[in-house]
Amino acid sequence: MIRELSLINSRLDGRYDIQDLLGRGSYAEIYVARDNVAAPTSPHKMVVVKALNVFMQNDLDPDLERTLVENFQNEAIALDRVRHPNIISRLGHGTARDLRGMVFHYLVLEYLAGGDLQRATREKSLNFRSSYNYLEQVCAGLAHAHQHGVIHRDIKPQNILLTGDRLTAKIADFGVARFSASDSPITRVGTNIYAPPEHSPMLSPDGRHYEVAELTPAADIYSLAKTAYVLFTGESPRIFANRPVTELPYACRQEPWARDFLEIVGKATRTDPRERHPDVYEFWKDFARLKPFTLSDEGEIRTQVSTRTAATPKAHVARGYTPLAPQRPDFNTSKELKIQNNPVLKNPAVVVKIDNAAPLNRFGTPPTGNFPIAPPVSNELAAERPPVVVSGAGPIYQTEPETPRRRRGFLRKFAIYVIVLASFTGLLFATHSYLRGKGLIPEFKNPFAKPTGVAVSDVNLRIAGDPDSQKIGLVPKNSRVRIVNSKDNWYEIDVTEFGRPKDSPTDAEHGWVNKRYIDVDN
Repeated sequence: MIRELSLINSRLDGRYDIQDLLGRGSYAEIYVARDNVAAPTSPHKMVVVKALNVFMQNDLDPDLERTLVENFQNEAIALDRVRHPNIISRLGHGTARDLRGMVFHYLVLEYLAGGDLQRATREKSLNFRSSYNYLEQVCAGLAHAHQHGVIHRDIKPQNILLTGDRLTAKIADFGVARFSASDSPITRVGTNIYAPPEHSPMLSPDGRHYEVAELTPAADIYSLAKTAYVLFTGESPRIFANRPVTELPYACRQEPWARDFLEIVGKATRTDPRERHPDVYEFWKDFARLKPFTLSDEGEIRTQVSTRTAATPKAHVARGYTPLAPQRPDFNTSKELKIQNNPVLKNPAVVVKIDNAAPLNRFGTPPTGNFPIAPPVSNELAAERPPVVVSGAGPIYQTEPETPRRRRGFLRKFAIYVIVLASFTGLLFATHSYLRGKGLIPEFKNPFAKPTGVAVSDVNLRIAGDPDSQKIGLVPKNSRVRIVNSKDNWYEIDVTEFGRPKDSPTDAEHGWVNKRYIDVDN
């Protein structure tokens, strides 16, 4: 019997309104939610909540549960380690009980409204140039992941998601990702037609394919090439499952790019991983030869070949991206939470029906006072009133409604308090201004204010404090910046005012620059 979570039309952690179920796997459920704390114009107003439901199946045992929890936590760690403009970002996490009291862990991910590349190819909405741009972005994200020791192991069109404007592609679903330095045995994962032979779930080590003991980027390169096949031909590589691509669909064979394309994907899908491209950069170096075939705005093929080869795939930064990751999760199993003997979780998120949820204040939490959800009451009252939700402090109970007379008395006292406080504050401010004008007291500066400065020349904005890290924008000369962090010879900054209009509208406004290019204000 499947035990699904009860989350629809509920508010999670006082901020996420669960609206709909997007999908369900063997042990995870994916929901779309509205973040009530995010600003109305925030690109993260809508989010994805991925909930781990270890009780969904009847075959749960302690070892399996620990494996599921560890994999779920490793997915969050992998996402944070490979944070990149073309990889889906993790926004948060938590542990909670659903409306029926079932415990679950969850991750909060960014919501990408443009669908996946599989859907885009079915809709026939991709031309050569858009396919080329998407593949470049995927290569940029995947190369970054490999540089940080993470192998995705399930690259396919369904796991490449698009932003709402369909300008940015992001790699999603790191649920089976592994760290290349791990000593764990290589398990067979992935979708049959995209998985490389050495990791294919269809095959066993019986001599029918090349067997490897080490996890390398070659596995992802194989799946990347099969994904490129779908992007550029619009057809599934099903006939080439577990074997190299040796030909293109008939409709594509006469295209001017067909010969070079077939040579590249043929090499990337060879059975022996050692015969494929050694890394994503080498794959993209070959693929960049097809750039002259991208379409112009008029739909004509460009005949002029660029003299500069794009050997490094370029990332595309969408609005709302930040390289800063949230706090690292530390999920426990049900035994460690002691949920069988203790009905109260340790610091859980609150889940309530939206119809009964408190309106949120500007801090994103239910306001205190008149709303009928209050802190715990005495044991005598607890015996008479039913609990509303479970929190880390214990059951929360409904309070008696306030009478209109009590409410008016409270408002009158509150108004008098505000008037007295405002008068006293105004008197202090006037006195301070007068004495400072006479030079009797010095001017005080806010010790908590972030230092500011100005760029003394054009300087590259990078994703990390490292000259070899990814460039994500340009800070023009005379731009005003706010310094939020400092490390060695680098400042982490927010650009508050550009010295001249951006060279590219996609340039980021937050990142790292070398200190010598910033003149810090006194």
